[in-house]
Amino acid sequence: MQIQLNNLVKEYTSADGHSKVRAVDGISLTIPSNQIFGIIGKSGAGKSSLVRLISMMERPDSGAVFYDGKRIDNLEESELVMRRRRIGMIFQNFNLLSSRSAGQNIAYPMEICGLPKDEINRRVDELLEIVELKDRKNARISTLSGGQKQRIAIARALANKPDILFCDEATSALDPQTTTSILNLIRKIQTQMNLTVVMITHQMEVVRDACNQVAVINDGHLVEVGSVKDIFLNPKNEVTKDFISHIATDHKSASDSNIVRWSSEGGEYELSFPTEQQGAPVLSNIAKKFDVEFNIRAAGVQHLTGGDVGKMIVDFSGFEVAKALEYLKKQNIIVEKAGK
Repeated sequence: MQIQLNNLVKEYTSADGHSKVRAVDGISLTIPSNQIFGIIGKSGAGKSSLVRLISMMERPDSGAVFYDGKRIDNLEESELVMRRRRIGMIFQNFNLLSSRSAGQNIAYPMEICGLPKDEINRRVDELLEIVELKDRKNARISTLSGGQKQRIAIARALANKPDILFCDEATSALDPQTTTSILNLIRKIQTQMNLTVVMITHQMEVVRDACNQVAVINDGHLVEVGSVKDIFLNPKNEVTKDFISHIATDHKSASDSNIVRWSSEGGEYELSFPTEQQGAPVLSNIAKKFDVEFNIRAAGVQHLTGGDVGKMIVDFSGFEVAKALEYLKKQNIIVEKAGK
């Protein structure tokens, strides 16, 4: 299911009630079918407002939303209700019904649609198998861990066989190990069911580990979009660079990012190596070719859905640093001021 957004605008009344806040400001975007597409932004950037428009939880003030070429934002309410039934939603806080068992939570959207009980029971068992919780069908929600609750929420979102799955900060409340297992599950489900998955997040690690493409949102605007590999190799917007730099240089997240920083000092330049250059002795080469010395402060590999990206944080000194940096760029290596 391809999603196309044409110049979407959405305004809300400010907290004081005296002005309008434009949460989504003229966003146009194409989300490819059968992929995991990330939408990332900081708190208040407008990403959640955008997703409410994409999923038709709200109608835009202006602009248009198309699913596979069919406009849906102007549908009559009865048609819109039917269309929403083919959309799955996963939330940060799970939104499970505590009065129901795990299996009953999964059954709930099918009951609303009036499906026969036998069909509902078969589908519940099938989904529990997919999310690897078949032994927890009758468990009370209060007895489940955070990861198990999210797995039940995923199963419930898939109950009516959607063609689009929205994940709104679905891993934000989970620890790193559980986050990894949930992202692995979402990737498996996307492949098996040929779903279009839209992941809304403020965590670049989620984009890195799960998404094929990503859109960066800031102050209601679309500031950058592209494949995850291209964005990591050559981020153009300062917001994107900030997201990536925190993965690359924050030693606290080194185990997640596979970037190891062994010196807390220095590190003026960040080098990004495409796959074909990751085994080349480029730093040794420039030390031989130019009057420069180098000091590596951090290094590692970021494993992306579209391929690996090598990273180094390096200091250079000498009389020909500018020439050396220019040489690196000609070797298809991205050179940026670290943290810039």
